[in-house]
Amino acid sequence: MLSGLSAFPLTPMNENGLDEAAFARLIKRLVTAGVDSIGALGSTGNYAYLSREERGRIAGLAVENAGDTPVIVGIGALRTREVQGLAEDAQKAGANGVLLAPVSYQRLSADEVFGLYEAVTRDLSVPLCVYDNPGTTHFEFTDELHGRIAELPKVKSIKIPGVPAEPEAARARVERLRALIPSHVSIGVSGDAMAATGLNAGCEAWYSVIGGLFPEAALAITRAAQVGDVGQATRLSARLQPLWDLFTQQGGSLRVVAAAAELKGLVETPCLPLPLKALEGDARQQLSALLDELELA
Repeated sequence: MLSGLSAFPLTPMNENGLDEAAFARLIKRLVTAGVDSIGALGSTGNYAYLSREERGRIAGLAVENAGDTPVIVGIGALRTREVQGLAEDAQKAGANGVLLAPVSYQRLSADEVFGLYEAVTRDLSVPLCVYDNPGTTHFEFTDELHGRIAELPKVKSIKIPGVPAEPEAARARVERLRALIPSHVSIGVSGDAMAATGLNAGCEAWYSVIGGLFPEAALAITRAAQVGDVGQATRLSARLQPLWDLFTQQGGSLRVVAAAAELKGLVETPCLPLPLKALEGDARQQLSALLDELELA
């Protein structure tokens, strides 16, 4: 479950509520494609904008529509007691695993972050993936802290940010972390532009934004890397470079992926919670042309 392609879909919504039908369609699309797992309520799933009740509903819908495909549910929140409640909800919904980022308003210390994971894993009955996402949490894990947390019960994977672009530097980065964590804990790369490099460098999983919308394209990269075809994985990723560039230009992937889902008719417009907005104007037209050029469907 915590290897291969883990696809992270949008949670489509507007100010009237969740678009449950569209979310179910996105999940079934991933199942049909054959992804290795589904990551519901990640950053692309806008978990921070939803109530506990809405998050529980989305977790249930993901499990209900995923069939035999494992579902990992995001449980990040500001307070430890909220995280514990969300973990309980995810397990009751039938999730196969949970994903936890150290969400904060006040900047957290390393001891506070370790205490969060220690408290949450104490009563957990499913695997946990540590979500290292400094771009949104503003907390930077050290490899040493990862090593401490990886010794806790139920910790089975670490979702790291993008690796260095140079292959040897990427491999060295992965090997440094691997030396400090147990062998049963997988390392997964995020940051779609660096995914091929990370997989080629020894990461066992790709926690993917683009995989949540265009799973076939992400699966092709993943499968090439898994069989050791470094060149093919690199070429397939390079073909998507204009999309990775657009992510960078727009300050991240969310608004781009939301607009792509709208353009492809997979969700209704708008699909993000205010004040967030999908791409508009010239950027949206650029994306539309790019989707046609790359034949992403």
